[in-house]
Amino acid sequence: MNKEINTNKDTFIDEYLKLPGARELNQESLNFLKGLRRESVSEPVISVSITSAGIIAGANDTYEAIEEYIQERELNATVIPVGSLGLVSAEPVVDIQLPGKARLTFSNVFPEKTNELLDAVFNNIVPEEYVLGQHQSDFLEPWENINQIEDHPFFADQERVILKNCGMIDPSSVEEYIAHDGYKNFLNVINNFTPEEVCDTIEKSGLRGRGGEGYPTALKWKNALLTPAEQRYIVCNAGESDPGAYMERMIIESDPHSVIESVTIAAYAIGAQKAYVYLPCEYELACERLTTAISQAKSIGILGNDVFRSGFNINIDIHKGAGAYVCGEETALISSLEGKRGMPRPKPPYPTKYGFNGKPTVVNNVETLLNLPAIIRNGYKWYKETGTKDTSGTKVFSTSGKIERAGMIEIQMGTPVREIVYKVCGGIPDNKELKGVLIGGPAGGVITYDNLDTGIDYESVKNIGGALGSGGLIIMDEETCIVNTVKYYMDFLRHESCGKCIPCREGIRRMYEILDNITTRPEENEHSHKTLERFKGAMHLEKLATVIKDTSLCGLGQRAANPVLSSLRFFREEYDEHIFERKCQAGVCQELRTFYIDVDKCTGCTICAKKCPTDAIIGTPKNAHFIVQEKCIGCGICYESCKFGAIISK
Repeated sequence: MNKEINTNKDTFIDEYLKLPGARELNQESLNFLKGLRRESVSEPVISVSITSAGIIAGANDTYEAIEEYIQERELNATVIPVGSLGLVSAEPVVDIQLPGKARLTFSNVFPEKTNELLDAVFNNIVPEEYVLGQHQSDFLEPWENINQIEDHPFFADQERVILKNCGMIDPSSVEEYIAHDGYKNFLNVINNFTPEEVCDTIEKSGLRGRGGEGYPTALKWKNALLTPAEQRYIVCNAGESDPGAYMERMIIESDPHSVIESVTIAAYAIGAQKAYVYLPCEYELACERLTTAISQAKSIGILGNDVFRSGFNINIDIHKGAGAYVCGEETALISSLEGKRGMPRPKPPYPTKYGFNGKPTVVNNVETLLNLPAIIRNGYKWYKETGTKDTSGTKVFSTSGKIERAGMIEIQMGTPVREIVYKVCGGIPDNKELKGVLIGGPAGGVITYDNLDTGIDYESVKNIGGALGSGGLIIMDEETCIVNTVKYYMDFLRHESCGKCIPCREGIRRMYEILDNITTRPEENEHSHKTLERFKGAMHLEKLATVIKDTSLCGLGQRAANPVLSSLRFFREEYDEHIFERKCQAGVCQELRTFYIDVDKCTGCTICAKKCPTDAIIGTPKNAHFIVQEKCIGCGICYESCKFGAIISK
């Protein structure tokens, strides 16, 4: 298959891309197109999901094991890397397609399983314990008694518009992207639309920014387009930075050419000739694949001067940022892009008037821009009909935490949180109860079980004290401590604050100190003034959070209080438990845990004493042991190591 690409790609691109008005392809290019779309393969094709998530799960080792299998048996088969379907809990994921047969997807294919799996499939046997499903095709023979992958619970309720190519194509192949209608929408725009018409189309679609508060995308574009300037810039922000958010990273790793096409459409719409993709430096694979895609786009004339004789010039550069969370704010990102410290500045003037190098600049995140090709292809009316009245389209989320099926999903705006948690993601493991869903990352809020029917859109989530943010969904079960979770995010945010404004710099630090104080064991003979200080801090926590929200300069400080305020609203009794009773019901706050040994159950095996890091457990072999509370740090190692249930946590 790779050899065919090398010999036929120029003819194919000429007919399919450079001559978009041609009605028919010659037979050679037609066969090539079918091969790229997997409508016809002359030999077995095996695809391995190679993304950051897959690599962590061992996908590189699986890839090598498959290649070794083919070489040892001298088989005529092709192994290619692809992106991720999104179901990261099933990685490593492997697809197998035999000539004339539908494509099969298998989960958790570790190196030691490859021989067994390939032996079975090459003998027309599908191991049911591995298979996720088969891909529907009008051209290929289906496998009997194997469900369509579209019917899998993880995919059945998704609306995959942005993610349609993810996991399906080779991210390093521009030919495969073109075969799946890639770059056609960009060529349609520069040949048939004026910049004003593109802006009008996006405005009518109702597209809102997917990285923050949902600001109307077209309004930002028009402000930049109508500002007189010799140069304008479009900046694609791919630095999501939220702990638990990984959608944009995975999309770039899986479908980098879609990002290029989306950026070029936006650049044309605002009259920009230069674009930047802002990537955190730690996104090594994403940067590598996007760099390759930009080089390929240049080689076929998508990027450069006078693109396809349209008079439009566009070039894209990658800027590697340091991964600072504050650079999610557009003025801080622009400062970083200019080589300065990433710090926000007061607005107005807005970047659309005075941005990068003093020129009109539009900053959109990856997901916002990825909606553009679909809107151009299907029309603004189609897009307007998807989602809700106030928030059109779909939303991509990364789901993680205490959930059966973790991964990257795309659902229609307005989908209830309950449907995401229990249908798409399969509910909570081990039949545990749901405690809450943290939405929007460190600057988001908590959705409780009672609010699970809240629809995913900007207004609905905001009404219960949350924010969509970058799109991270972290599911928490009954064993999660809300206070400890919020403390973790305050610790993250105090380090990520740029320090420019006092409310954010000092306020977040103070909120962290209060939370740390109420999750810490009191000192021996604690003085009354320290106890009073702890109570006063806890009493003023809500007021402090409100002041920070109202007075901070940028979105980081303004939204930093959301986790505190929303958790106080729904879990105040848990805060009271930590403050007044010095207890953590979930048993997570280490310093609030007290362990005792039930002498009637203790056999004197000495395992706990040997593992205790502070020698807090004393006793003689075959006799009951005791815990010296003054030495115990509440780490819980003894509790986890006891085989007889003799250690009790209170």
